[in-house]
Amino acid sequence: MSATSMGAAKQVVNPPQRGIFPLDHFAQCKSHMELYLDCLQEHKDRHNECKNLSRDYLQCRMDNGLMSKENLDKMGFGEEYQVKGAKEYDSAKEKAGFVAGKHIEGERRWWFQPK
Repeated sequence: MSATSMGAAKQVVNPPQRGIFPLDHFAQCKSHMELYLDCLQEHKDRHNECKNLSRDYLQCRMDNGLMSKENLDKMGFGEEYQVKGAKEYDSAKEKAGFVAGKHIEGERRWWFQPK
């Protein structure tokens, strides 16, 4: 007997959520992707340094039907979303051997250990 005759509900298929799009099986935008990833590696994963390449990659995907057409300014690429005055994190304390919590006095116990 089939599942539908046994009283099981019919499976409902929903369209993908916004932001989910098909893979680039034919490598139509591979060059854009590689440029973006190289930029990220060169700039130590500071994405704001590579924002223009990210924009080019998404535009390529839209042009080739790999994602729906969207206004890139509304996706965070407009002038009002530009990163201004970003500073690199100062890791001098960690380089000098600082470990968070080592300055706390007293016996240390895990949350699950009885008192």
